[in-house]
Amino acid sequence: MYSEYLTLFASAADATRCPLGRQIASSPGIPRRSVSFTCRRSAVPMQCMAKELCNAPHQVLQTQLTQLDEAMHLVSTPSFQLSEGLESPIQLFYLLTLLSILVVGAFLVVRQVLVRNELEETIKVLGERKRKGEATAEDYFELGVVLVRKKLYTQATQNLKSAQELWDGEPEELAQVHNAMGFSYFNMGKYDMAIDEYTKAVKLQPGYVTAWNNLGDAYEAVKNLKNALECYNEVLSYAPDNKVAQARKEVLDNKIQRRTFKN
Repeated sequence: MYSEYLTLFASAADATRCPLGRQIASSPGIPRRSVSFTCRRSAVPMQCMAKELCNAPHQVLQTQLTQLDEAMHLVSTPSFQLSEGLESPIQLFYLLTLLSILVVGAFLVVRQVLVRNELEETIKVLGERKRKGEATAEDYFELGVVLVRKKLYTQATQNLKSAQELWDGEPEELAQVHNAMGFSYFNMGKYDMAIDEYTKAVKLQPGYVTAWNNLGDAYEAVKNLKNALECYNEVLSYAPDNKVAQARKEVLDNKIQRRTFKN
């Protein structure tokens, strides 16, 4: 604002063709503007001020010039250039933020490609063993899990059935096969078959909290809220801090209370 005032004054003084006006107009830091532009802004009062200053005694002129130099020095101090100094850090912040977003995005894309390639390679290797008749129960289970991750549920259930039939390991480990089978059935919309598989899984491994949560989810899908709530309570008996069971239990408690109130 002060520099603009000086610029207008200098232009107006210059317009009066007085030596002081030309001296002020040539001072460092004062941009030159056309007289016509200055006149449109405030030509009359500024020209009057310039004439009065030009007609003042020499000592007054010298005092005014000294004050002008001090004002220009004040304008050039760092406090007046604060906004300009802040411009670079803000730009740097935005640049670093953009680079971070790009790096995270590139990492996720590369990770997804690597996982996909790994799954494809696993399917290829296990499929070759299966064709040669060398696949074990563990191979069928692993192949079934990979197909579940690729959302090929029909093919996944076929391989998981083969794993169940050939299973010769610990019964507790077979619970994982039943849980994977139940997950496939659930995503195929076969909720009753999913409940059957999840039930087998928790019978083989009572502390299998993932299977209990999945069983509760399947019961919710068939609107059996009571059994679903029991499943989530079972989870919390083994894992009191389980977030999934806590959230679903709270929702079901509210639903059951509303039903009871209506009845």
